[in-house]
Amino acid sequence: MKDYRNYSLKEHNTFGLDARCCRFLEYESEDEAQRVAEILRTEATPYIIIGGGSNLLLTKNFDGIVVHSAIRGSEVEGNQLKCGSGETWDDVVEYCLVKGLYGAENLSLIPGDVGASAVQNIGAYGVEAKDFIKNVQAVEIATGEVKLFTNEECRYAYRQSRFKQDWKNRYLITSVVYEFDPVFHPRLDYGNVRTELERRGIHEPTPQQLRQVIIDIRNAKLPDPKVMGNAGSFFMNPVVSRSRYEQLASQYPDMPHYTVDAEHEKIPAGWMIEQCGWKGKALGRAGVHGRQALVLVNLGGATGNEIVDLYQTIQKDVKQKFDIEIYPEVNVI
Repeated sequence: MKDYRNYSLKEHNTFGLDARCCRFLEYESEDEAQRVAEILRTEATPYIIIGGGSNLLLTKNFDGIVVHSAIRGSEVEGNQLKCGSGETWDDVVEYCLVKGLYGAENLSLIPGDVGASAVQNIGAYGVEAKDFIKNVQAVEIATGEVKLFTNEECRYAYRQSRFKQDWKNRYLITSVVYEFDPVFHPRLDYGNVRTELERRGIHEPTPQQLRQVIIDIRNAKLPDPKVMGNAGSFFMNPVVSRSRYEQLASQYPDMPHYTVDAEHEKIPAGWMIEQCGWKGKALGRAGVHGRQALVLVNLGGATGNEIVDLYQTIQKDVKQKFDIEIYPEVNVI
C-alpha cells in the first residue's frame, strides 16, 4: 500500500493541474482496501476517492486524504470478465477482443480506470458501461466489510449511479464483473461511425475494425491530455422532453438529436456550445477545443478556477440561447 504525505496530484488528473493533498493512499488488494477503510474511519479528515483523474477538476489543494485503487488483474469465466478496479479501461476493451468477448468496442479509448466505469457509467456512441456490468465488489468504509452489488442495485442511469449519489464516498471499489456477448453485434448508428466505416469501404466490420474506427474518430476529435490538458467530454448531453425538443427543432431544423424514449430526446451539448460561438475560443488560459466544442482544455498554466470560470460562462450562454441547463460530467474539487 502506498502512503504519501503532501503529495502532488498532477499525474492523477488529465487537466494537468498541480494541486496537492495532505495524504495519498493507494491500495493494491482487497486487504489493503480494508486497511485504507480503517484509516478513513479513524482519522477525522475529509477524503475523496479518485480513478484515473479523467473526470476531475481540481480548483485548490485538498486538505485531506485522496484514495486511489491500483488493483490489477483480469479473469475470464465463460462470457464474464472480472477486472481489478485499478485496471485501465481501454486495456480491458482490447483484452475483450482477444478473448472473444464483444459489445464494448464503442467504448474504446475512453480514459480512466475500471472502478470509474462502475461509478460514472461511462458511455459513447450509443453504448454504456451499465450494458455490461453484472456486479460490483467494494469495501464499505464504515464497517470494512466486503459488499457485492448487482447492476440493478447500482441504479445506473445516464452518467449516473448510486456511487455518485447516495453512496458517494461510502465504498472503495475493488473489482467489477462484466458480462459480454460471445457473438459480435456491432452498434453503428450513433454519431459518424457508419459513415467513417463506409468511407473506408467497410460494410460489415470485424470487432477489431470497429474498435480501430472508434479510436481514430476519438483521436481526430479529442486532444491528447499529455499534450493539452483536458478531461474529454466536459458536459453531459442534456435530455429534454419531446415537446421541448419539438419547439427547438422548429427554430433549429438542423439540430442533431438522439431519441431516448417516446417522451425524451437527447441534444448534444457540444452542438449548443458551438452555436453559442465558443468552439475554438478561450477565456484566459482555458479554452474550448477547436475540433470538439464539448472539450475544455488547459491552454497552458491554467488554474482550476480559470476552467471553472470558462465552464460557468458557457453554461450561462447556453441557458440564455436555448433555455437549457447543461451540467459538467467532471467532479469539481
